[in-house]
Amino acid sequence: MKRSLCSRARSLAAALALVLPSLPVVTAPARAAETLVAVAANFAEVIEELTPIFERETGHRLLATTGSTGKLYAQITAGAPFQILLSADAKTPERLEAEGAGVTGTRFTYAIGRLTLWSSDPAAIPGDGKAALTASGVRHIAIANPDLAPYGVAAREALQGLGLWESLQGRIVMGQNIGQTHSMVATGNAQVGFVALAAVLSPRAPAAGSRWDVPQELFAPIRQDAVLLKAGADSEAARAFLEFLKSGPAREIIERFGYGVER
Repeated sequence: MKRSLCSRARSLAAALALVLPSLPVVTAPARAAETLVAVAANFAEVIEELTPIFERETGHRLLATTGSTGKLYAQITAGAPFQILLSADAKTPERLEAEGAGVTGTRFTYAIGRLTLWSSDPAAIPGDGKAALTASGVRHIAIANPDLAPYGVAAREALQGLGLWESLQGRIVMGQNIGQTHSMVATGNAQVGFVALAAVLSPRAPAAGSRWDVPQELFAPIRQDAVLLKAGADSEAARAFLEFLKSGPAREIIERFGYGVER
């Protein structure tokens, strides 16, 4: 009887030895964690689309807070626990690095912004941006505040390049960030406005409207840089997200929303 039991045990062990190596090994991501990311307002919809993909691929959780780059910078320097900044410019991440709030060597350009003059009225911008800006029916021209938002700086440069900055001062209204500026035009509170091309190309954007894509020679390239912040220096989730931003799938989504990416 003992011999029979031993023989059966040996047979079972041998069978398991043959079967187990062929079974798929399922492993959970090591030390799944959470990262808090400060995101420029113009990139809000893109981060919404990227977040579930990142979380699915890595097991980490991403929490995003959006706002103007200027306000996000103020919050970071005041001690907000953000681990990453996705800025709407290159200057702010560089400044944070110089001030010791950004981790040296982690800065890179994740997107290149494009500026467009847009109206919710399909007939407002027939093709000539300068003519649209100076039309008699245009009472308000929306731009983001240049003191807070890089897209506002680009809009001011474009108007200066067109020779209209001074003459149109009485018509210019400012949003606190590029998202608010887009809303001013979308609701008709401003007849036209300088907005991120990404907002116009967004899948959520209404089909109606007209636009004039501002020639690149009228404004400095809007290089949007990311930087790992001091609070995220030891965060596996934060570093994983920065690597994810450089991946092919992430870059494809960024381009689909109307941004350029570095090659």
